[in-house]
Amino acid sequence: MTTTLARADVERVVRDILSRRVSLNGPPASNKPNPLVVNISARHCHLTEEHVEILFGKGRTLTPVKDLYQDGYYAAEETVAIVGPRRRILPEVRVLGPCRGDSQVELAFTDSISLGLDIPVRISGDIQGTPGCLLVGPAGSLELKQGVIRAMRHVHMSPADMAHHGVQDKDLMHLRIESPGCTTLLENVSVRGGDEKIKLEVHLDTDEGNAINLENATNVELIKPHGCACGM
Repeated sequence: MTTTLARADVERVVRDILSRRVSLNGPPASNKPNPLVVNISARHCHLTEEHVEILFGKGRTLTPVKDLYQDGYYAAEETVAIVGPRRRILPEVRVLGPCRGDSQVELAFTDSISLGLDIPVRISGDIQGTPGCLLVGPAGSLELKQGVIRAMRHVHMSPADMAHHGVQDKDLMHLRIESPGCTTLLENVSVRGGDEKIKLEVHLDTDEGNAINLENATNVELIKPHGCACGM
C-alpha cells in the first residue's frame, strides 16, 4: 500500500531528519574553520594602470600567468627592474595583479640591503613616508617617490575565520611553526580582515620563510597573544 504525503508533511520529515543528523554529528562542515595555509610572498611589485602603460607601453594591461591562493589575484607575466641608490639593481621583479590605486614594491630585508635602501615594515597599502625607487620596464621608466616597504607578516581572514579565532581586523597574533630541528614562534602577525570569500592564509617574506625552514614544516598554528592556541 502506497501513502501519498502532502508537501508540508514531506518538508517536516526532512527537517526532522536533518535536525537529528546535526545534533548527532555536530555542526555542518561548512561551519568548520578554513584550513590554515602559510605561504611565502617573494619580492614583488603592485602597479597602477597608468604606471603599467608607462613601463610596458600605451594600452598595455597586465597578463595573468598564475593564479594566487586568494581568488581574483594573480602573478602577471610582466616584470620590472628595481633600481636603488648608487644604481644597485634587482632585475625581473614580478608584478602582481590586479592593478591598485597606488604602486608599491614589497621586498625582504636582504633585498633592501642589496639595493641600499632603509625600508620600514608596513602593512600593505601603508606607504606614506616610505622610500621610493626607480622602476624600469621594457617601454619606459618611472621614479616612485614612495612605496617601497617590507611587508609586515600577516594573516588573511574571512569574518568566519576571525570569529573562530576570536580576533578582529588589525589584531596581532603569533604563528608557531614546527620544522625539523627548527620550531619557531613568530610574533606580531597582523590580522587582515576581508569578506567571506577570503581564505585563511599567512604571508611571510622570503627571509622569514627560509629562517623557519617553512618548506619542511610539519605543523603550523595561530596563537592568540595571551597564549590560547587557535590554529590547526
